[in-house]
Amino acid sequence: MPRPDWTPHRRDDGELLGWIHPAGDDWVGVDVLGRPVTAATEWLEAEAALDEHGIAWLADPWMLEGEDERPLRVRILEVTPDEDGVPGRIVVKIDDFGDMTRPATAQFILAWPIPDRLRTPRDDDPDPRTISR
Repeated sequence: MPRPDWTPHRRDDGELLGWIHPAGDDWVGVDVLGRPVTAATEWLEAEAALDEHGIAWLADPWMLEGEDERPLRVRILEVTPDEDGVPGRIVVKIDDFGDMTRPATAQFILAWPIPDRLRTPRDDDPDPRTISR
């Protein structure tokens, strides 16, 4: 993924928003993390969904499971999809809340497309600003 039958869909400035790929007689929009944004639909609807979905959400906090006792709050630094037989990757770092004086935080390199252990935050996630004991 993305396969040769996936068509890149870009913003007017050239930034990649995702891909559109065939699904029978219809089309499916897929975001830059490899997640479907639409069910099988018309081409123009898939384009509109990718345009609306955008990429601003990449800057939101995410949760990474499996690296510590509790999920870690992280930020996405890089998304590089598979290309020409080279495996893609997603690079995240522990959220430093924008503190430029803080030492560099740990980074994790994950496989592309998005693995299950990288997810959006839930209401029951621990508050990352508190110290667990």
